[in-house]
Amino acid sequence: MTEYPQKVSESWSERMRLIRFRRKREKGLRFWQEFRLVPAWLRWTVATLYVLALVIAIVVNLSPTFSQGHAFPPGLQDNPALASLALAGIVTCVSVFLASYIFMIAYVNRDAKRRGMSSGLWTFLVIVLSPAYFAIGFILYFLMRQPLPYACPQCGKMVGARFNYCPNCKCNLHPSCPQCKQEVAEDDKYCPNCACDLRVAAPPVEPANPALPAIES
Repeated sequence: MTEYPQKVSESWSERMRLIRFRRKREKGLRFWQEFRLVPAWLRWTVATLYVLALVIAIVVNLSPTFSQGHAFPPGLQDNPALASLALAGIVTCVSVFLASYIFMIAYVNRDAKRRGMSSGLWTFLVIVLSPAYFAIGFILYFLMRQPLPYACPQCGKMVGARFNYCPNCKCNLHPSCPQCKQEVAEDDKYCPNCACDLRVAAPPVEPANPALPAIES
């Protein structure tokens, strides 16, 4: 019975470590860089559908044949220009909401794939959870997603965030302070926890069986 809470605590600690690691490693990511993950064909398709919806809504609203002389909104029936502008605003708001939802699903699919996660499973999850719980699926994804693979500081090979050592050059990917044993970054000059000077070389390790001094005759 005591093993389960311990495993939950270790899993939670590991999750928090990965979240802190992701924040530290992905500070430089910008919105437009991430937006490029959405396929170009999907962006153009959504933009084309928005223009078509805008044109069709305005034409139908202003055509007596379709609107039967009752333009929307009713308070602007005598002013077709303002009525068209108001309708365009409504269509734009609805289109932005739907486009954001579609782009977020496409982003989750591409982002999960580049992070080594199951893109199909996470895409299915956010789609299934969205109608009833709206953004819960996206929130779960952003909390649970793995950090991006990064280059080993020693050999440059791509390694995962869960790796402790590089499988190519055996570099320690999570160095710790020799004084307080807390994890530090590779480029830290001083420990952020105890201010220990990390540039000082460690004292040489003496061999386990030192050679005996020669006996003078």
